[in-house]
This record gives sequence, C-alpha cells and structure tokens, in this order.
Amino acid sequence: MLGRREIATADAMEALGREIGGGLVAGDLIVLTGPLGAGKTTFTRGLADGLGVRGPVQSPTFVIARTHPSLVGGAPLVHVDAYRLGSAVELDDLDVDIARSVVVVEWGRGMAEDLADAWWDIELERPTGGDDLADDDLDADAPRIVTISHGTRGTR
Repeated sequence: MLGRREIATADAMEALGREIGGGLVAGDLIVLTGPLGAGKTTFTRGLADGLGVRGPVQSPTFVIARTHPSLVGGAPLVHVDAYRLGSAVELDDLDVDIARSVVVVEWGRGMAEDLADAWWDIELERPTGGDDLADDDLDADAPRIVTISHGTRGTR
C-alpha cells in the first residue's frame, strides 16, 4: 500500500480511498496534501465508502469539519479541511475525538501531525499549467500521482 502510484481517473481515486478505508480503525489519522482539484475529496469519498459511514461526503471547506457516523458499527469519519485554519492551535481547538474516530485532514501537512503519534501521509499531485498549458485547460480526468507514506513524531 505504501509507495507511489499513478491513478488514471476519479473512479480509480475513489477505489483507492475505498481500499484504504476498509482497513482503517478508530485512532487512524490521514493527512491529505495536494493542490486544488487534485482529488482529495474524491479520495475521501471512497475512503468513507470503505469505512461504511453515512454520506454524502463533500468538501468541508466552509464548515471546517464534518462528522460522518458509521452505518456498520465502526468508527465515525471526521473530515476536516484545514485550508482556512491559520495554525495547528486552531486545528486543535476543533476538539476532534481522534481516539474514537478516523480523521482525514485535507491541507493538514504542517498542522495535523501533532494530533497523533503516527499518521498516514498521502500526497496527491495533478498536472498544473505552465508556459504552454493553462490550469483551466487541464482534463479533470488527467492522471494523478499518489504518494502514500507513514509519518511518526520521530520522523519529522
């Protein structure tokens, strides 16, 4: 599961999330990193399906955090968008019950790592515009590169 892989479509991104979600338990923290449109919420939608939680899963950009209760007696999913937060202190102020939840933090790198002793670090990359290509011209289904690693407090 760890490593780097190319994900060709949004459906494949959801399938990857579903595969990972099926093995997560309460106390697991996932830090998702990637630019706008990279597939963070699409990945989380699949992860939620793998966990068996109530949807729909949407980006929590404006509400900061959404809790999705389990439909199968497992841990709830707490989906956090740290984009509008200024610091790890603001993230901590959300008082997320990490020990009893699976927590996904979009835009969390540099903030969420203090929430747990260990976490999944998942980075999603998408093509970006350059001199010859504007971001608006990119195909929404252009392949993404997903890098999955584990972080621990001793490795930062």
